[in-house]
Formats: sequence, C-alpha cells, structure tokens
Amino acid sequence: MVILGVILLVIGLLASISVLTTIGAILIVVGLILNLVPIRGERRLYY
Repeated sequence: MVILGVILLVIGLLASISVLTTIGAILIVVGLILNLVPIRGERRLYY
C-alpha cells in the first residue's frame, strides 16, 4: 500500500494531477499506520 502511494504521488507530481497526489499521500499515511500500529498486541506487517 505504501509503494502504491509513492507511485501515485510521484505520477501526480510529475503530471500535475492533484487528485493522484492526494490519493497517493493518503495511501502512504494509511499504509504506515497499518505497519506501525500493533493490532491485538501483535505486529502485522503489510507489504
């Protein structure tokens, strides 16, 4: 999810498409939260 966010963010910045930039930033934030916040006491990594 983080990788997809980075790809969309880069494409959005290069093509000047603000929608892709916004979606990419949201995906990066959600992906990092899912990676760093333990759920039910266990760490789960999403790649």
